[in-house]
This record gives sequence, structure tokens and C-alpha cells, in this order.
Amino acid sequence: MKIYWSGDRKNIIGEKVRFLRKQKGMTQRALAEKLQLAGFDVTDLTILRIESGDRFVPDYEVKALAKALDISCEELLRDE
Repeated sequence: MKIYWSGDRKNIIGEKVRFLRKQKGMTQRALAEKLQLAGFDVTDLTILRIESGDRFVPDYEVKALAKALDISCEELLRDE
């Protein structure tokens, strides 16, 4: 499977994930643990790579991240 992206980032939500995570007072490890409890195979390194734009984020992970951050998918994907 070939994954396409434009520019330097492999996702469009990383910066917002970082902002929301910090706003909620969560560490990368705490967010990863919350996702692990929901059945996702992620680590704090995974969260770091998402936030830095070094990792592609499939749609099912966008949904899981939104739920873990207590926001809607639309809000997570919204440009601001």
C-alpha cells in the first residue's frame, strides 16, 4: 500500500493532538495508555510520532484519538 501525503507532515492532526493533550494536562504516555485501554496498540513513541507529523494516522485512529481527547472527529480535523 502506498500512502500519499503533501509537504513535510504525514498527518494533519498532530499539532492539534499535542495542543489538546497538553490542554487536558495529559502526558504522551497517559494518552497512549488511554488508547491501550480502548484496545489500540500504541505507545508514547507512537503519540510522539503522530504529534510531530512523522506518522500517518488512519481513520480508525483519528476516531480513537478524538474519543480519548473527548472531542468530535470533526473538531479534531477542523483547520484553525
